[in-house]
Formats: sequence, structure tokens, C-alpha cells
Amino acid sequence: MDNKKLLYEISELNNLFREGTGIEGLLKKTVEMVASHTDSDVCSIYLYNTETNELVLNATHGLNPESIGYVKLKYGQGLTGLALKEMRPVCETDAAHNPNYKFFPGIHEERYDCFLAVPIARGISKIGVLTLQREKEKSFSESDITALVAAASQLADIIENARFLMAMHEPVTEREKTIDVLPEELKFVRGKIASEGFAYAPSIVTDKKKNLTAMLHHQFDDKYTLDDFHEAINKTSSQLEKLQEKVGQKLSDSASLIFAAHLVILQDKYFIGGVEELIKNDLNPPDAILKIAKGYIESFATSNSTYMQEKIQDIEDLIVRLINNLLCESEEAVKVKGKIIITRELYPSDLLILSSEGATGIILVGGTVTSHLSILASSLRIPMIVCNNYGLLDVPDEIPVLIDAEIGNLYVDPSDEILERFEQQQKAKQTLDQQKLTMKPVTNTLDGTQVHLFANINLLADLKVACELRCEGVGLYRSEFPFMIRRNLPTETEQFMTYSKLVQLVEGRPVTLRTLDIGGDKILSYYGETKEQNPAMGLRSIRFSLQNKSVFSEQIRAMLRAGVNADLRIMFPMVSSIDEFCAARNIVHECIDELGKKNIEHNSKPKLGIMVELPCIVDLMDEFAKEAEFFSVGTNDFIQFMIGIDRTNENIAASYVPHHPSVLRALKKVVQSANKNNRPISICGDMAHEEKYIPFLLGIGVRILSMDPRFLPRIQQAISKIDIAKAESIAENMLSKSKISEVTQMLE
Repeated sequence: MDNKKLLYEISELNNLFREGTGIEGLLKKTVEMVASHTDSDVCSIYLYNTETNELVLNATHGLNPESIGYVKLKYGQGLTGLALKEMRPVCETDAAHNPNYKFFPGIHEERYDCFLAVPIARGISKIGVLTLQREKEKSFSESDITALVAAASQLADIIENARFLMAMHEPVTEREKTIDVLPEELKFVRGKIASEGFAYAPSIVTDKKKNLTAMLHHQFDDKYTLDDFHEAINKTSSQLEKLQEKVGQKLSDSASLIFAAHLVILQDKYFIGGVEELIKNDLNPPDAILKIAKGYIESFATSNSTYMQEKIQDIEDLIVRLINNLLCESEEAVKVKGKIIITRELYPSDLLILSSEGATGIILVGGTVTSHLSILASSLRIPMIVCNNYGLLDVPDEIPVLIDAEIGNLYVDPSDEILERFEQQQKAKQTLDQQKLTMKPVTNTLDGTQVHLFANINLLADLKVACELRCEGVGLYRSEFPFMIRRNLPTETEQFMTYSKLVQLVEGRPVTLRTLDIGGDKILSYYGETKEQNPAMGLRSIRFSLQNKSVFSEQIRAMLRAGVNADLRIMFPMVSSIDEFCAARNIVHECIDELGKKNIEHNSKPKLGIMVELPCIVDLMDEFAKEAEFFSVGTNDFIQFMIGIDRTNENIAASYVPHHPSVLRALKKVVQSANKNNRPISICGDMAHEEKYIPFLLGIGVRILSMDPRFLPRIQQAISKIDIAKAESIAENMLSKSKISEVTQMLE
């Protein structure tokens, strides 16, 4: 292979794409060029359709050209599908004799024995597969595989943009129409839990891209005027302002400003002026809006800027709303109230909108739920499950759906028998009001040892429930949510207002504010363009804050100002060294000095602590105890870094075991050191609300637990049945085991 020239010419394809070459022409040019440089008889590009869960042949050099669009493979089917499913190259010298080989008559590939396929992906997004085929005597070498992997990687951005524009131009096909008869496989679907709870309501499928695609291919028979356009602008602005106010009232967070970008576009003179000019030239206003919007979308889609690509969502959201208002069609808010939403794309801002509009539950089809999306759904008390059955996107509107998001089951048009069973189960469960009555102000073990229960707070809406359940304070406030839900950085004033409300609602109880914890799966799309191969261990959490001192200082000043006369604790996440802690502490002291010089009221003596999440902290605990004033163990990250398991990766999720012997022994060391040095230490990860681990945690000396408020009653009851002496014996026994299976047996 002529590797260097191949990669150079692939990079030139990007210019070809930006110059407006048709998508079909671009893909055709790509396969011809790759076939030539790799001395291959056949080169083909298959694109992955997430809606149908299929790989579709979109371009080929060497196969029957009539096979384009005809050859389709289910996800994982054939050697090509296998390459995408397992995200690895598949190379064969005699492809037809591989059990995974899929034969398609009439495309004339049977003459080629040698086969090589590599997946095309960008990050976790699966785009398609690039394949090469040769005759028997020309097998592929290791260097050929390496070169094709590099080529596929370079093609990813270009093809992803092409795929996006193809979707924009794709007409509404028969496949997209709703089904009349519900297939048996849709009546019961197993999914993954994203946010616990139950919901039973009529369903509605929301697909913004499909809505916009339908509009792009719609013939607008009625004629509208420039005045109609201006009226639609005003109506849309008014709706967004009211929606923003409603979200603000519900959440009391600066996160309610998520609609700012939509409002800015409505005031953009280039957007408005462009539409007005087309209308004055006799183009019907809906078509004028779509023409200008399409130009924006295509421009943003080809941008290398993550921030600009994120703006596509703003445009799509806004255009659908604006044209509906121009056509005088009903608002989306009326449609989703009291409904279970079935969708294939979901962002934090969407969750807030759906919550404010009264959605009952959410089914995410074919997507993945990041931890922050799951946490947000839990805070908003919206049951949510994720499943990969794309047929759900064709379920007719108003079909009743039952979500059991405690075990991850979904029932479409459930029978009376199923409904009766669930009704009985729900009656057996205590309501929140009943739980409030059972909660005691002080939590004690069976032998009278006091254990302090604190609440983890994601949004201010959580705090009302936590206070009603008599939590002893806030053990963890995740300050990143107002940053993540928005599409621009919140100002110091906006943060100050949020933290002030938090402090007021806590009413004198301790409040622990964690500084910005972004990175990994918690990305600020509007800040920075750095692509990282391993974001979980990249520029995240305290590293991000220390490298972005202006952002960090604004947040610290807002916390100090809000914490006047409060029992304020500031906690730094993902600290890996005493040097990092000292650097962060110095910035806090600088902010205290700055506020003092300006005579601005603030808390001048906050307690400063760290999250224990990295294994490197364990052997430094005694030294850390001389610097930090408190500790909180974030068991979720602590476990995955201890044992090298990504708990969000479905392929290895079963290996994410909190009771791994190394984890248990490390926790014992951390807690023992903190107690010996008279430093408060709490557990604030998921282990804190899992009943089976409570005896162990109490047995190693943990006396502070912080959790989602909904778990407080259950954990208080569990603690009340535990004797400390017995807990210590259980912990000692668990610590003596060296096999996971032995500890598992004990827990069972």
C-alpha cells in the first residue's frame, strides 16, 4: 500500500466535501482512491443506520453498482457487521469459508477470497465499515491492516458529516411510517435502568431529526407573509421565555438558562435578515426559514469545532418550533404532558424541557446513558430505561406503555393482568409521604451507635425532598450540573444565586460543595476543543480547574460569597497528590483575600477537603490528613480505578465488583487513617445506599453516609437493625477473603 499518499489524499477529501461535491460523488471518489492506493480489486463503504440497526452499502468500487443501497446487514451480521460490532479489523484469506460470511447473490463478490474490514468510528460513535477485497493470491498483511485502520480513522470525520447530510436530505420512507399492528416482540422489551421508578401512560415518539426531515420535504400549500414570519418570531420568543421561567421555578438553578442560545438565534440579524430577504423575493416563509436553517446546519456540520457542531441541535430545536408557530400548529408542550416519551436522542437540556412540560417517563432507544444523564433523570424523578429495540420508534402515538424502571422492563399495550400485578406491587410500596413519617431525626444502630446520614444533591429540586426526609446536611453538591446542562459557562453571579439558595434551604446544617467535576463522560461541549484518547484519565476535575484558573476562581468566589455564616465545606474532586490539594487551597485563600479587600461578604474559614477516588491516595492518607480537613470516598470512581473496569462499558460491566478484596482492603486503610487522625470521612458513592455493604462500612469505622435522598429511609432502617460488634466481625471476615467469589458468597 502507498500509505503516505493514501492518507494525504484522504485529507484532501475534506476540501472536496466543503466545496459542495455531492455526497454520492464524495463516497464514490473515496472508494476509488482507496482501492487504487491499496492495490485492491474491491473497496466498499457501509454506513451504519442507527434507526434500523443496519449496515447499508453506500459506495463500492469493484462490486455490482446496482448493489448500492440494496445490500444491507443487520448489526453484527456477516464479516462486515462483525467488524463493527466488535470494533476491530476482520481479515480473512478465504472469506467464503468463514461461518460469519454472508452471501449476497448478484453482487459478484464470490470471486474475491481475501477480505479485510475495519470499523469507521469517531469516539464512541459507530459510523460504518470500510472493506477491501482481493483475489486469492493477494492476501492482506499486518502493515495493510495498520494502514487501513489509519485510513478509516481519517475518513471518520468526513463520512460522519456526509452521513449527517444524507439524513437531512432523506425523504420520509414507508419504513418511517407508524405500524398498524403491534409485533409480538414489541409487547415486552428488556432494557437497562437509567432512572428508577414506574410510569404508565400513553406514549409518543419524538424524533427531532425526523420532524425536521419531514419539514424539508413538505410542500407548503398555504402562502404566508412577512408579517406572519415576524408574528411567529415573537410567538416563539415568548414561548421560550415562559419555558425558561417555568424550568427556573421547578429547579431554582441557573441551569434554567438553557434556552439562551435559542433566543440569541431569534435575535441574530443574519438569520432574520436572510429569511426576510428570501421572503421579499417571493419565497414562501416556511421554505425561506428552512433554506437559511439548512445553510446553518450544513456549515456547522462540516466544522471541526465541537462547539459549532453542538449548535446544530439549537437550530433544529428552534426551526421545528418556529415553523410550527408559523403554521399555527399546537405547541410541543401540549403533546408531551402526561406522556411516556420514546426517543433515540436525549441531552440534559431535553430532560429539563420534558420534565417542565410534564412528561411521565422516558424510553431511550439505541442510545447510551452517561452517568450524569442518569443522575439528572433521578433528580427530576423521571423513570427512564434504555433499550436497543428500534421497532419502538414506530409505535403509534397514544399506545399505553408501562415502564418498570426498577428492573428495566417495558410493556407496550400491557394486558389487564400485567396492570393488576403492578398495581398490587405499587400498593405494597411506601409512598414518599409515608417514608417521611418513618424517618427519625437521628440514626442509630441497634446498640445505639450514631451514624450520620447526609444527602447528595444534583439540582436544588433534590434538596426539598432531602430536608423533608430529615437529612443532617448536604454531603455532596455536584456543582457541575449547572455547567453541563447549559451551552455556555454560568457567570459568577449565576453560580452565587444557585449556591445561596442551596445554603438557605439547608438552614444551618453542614453543606459540602464539590468544585467542578467535568471530564470523562461529563463534557462541556462549549469549552475547549481538545480531543482525548482516554478522557477518564485526562484533563478532568481538579486538573481542569487548576488549568483554568479564571473559571475555578469564579466558582470559588461564588461559593465563599454564598456560604456567609454557613457551615461551609469545599471539596476538590479527583485529587491525585498533596501538591494538587495545596495548589487548589492556595487559590481558595487568594479568593478569600480578594473578597476581603473588596469588602464583599464571604465565608473566610471554609473547611477544605478532598474526594478519595484514586488508588494513589491510599498510602498517602496520613500525610493528606495533615493538610485536608475532611474526606469523602467517591466509591464509583474509586472502584473502577482500583480494578481497571469501566462500569459504563456493557461488555465488562459484570466485572465491576465493589466487593473486590483489594477495594475492601483499600477502603479499610482509608477509613482507618482518617479516624486515627480525627478527620471526618464519609462514603458518598453508590456503596453508601446499597444495603448489603452497610454492615461492612460500619464495621470498618464509617459513621457518615451520603446518598440520593430517596434512599435515606431504607438505609436508616437497615442501620437500625445492625449491631456494631457484629458488623466489625462481618467486616473482618470479608477482609480475610482473597477471592471475589468468597466475598460474594458471604454477601448472599
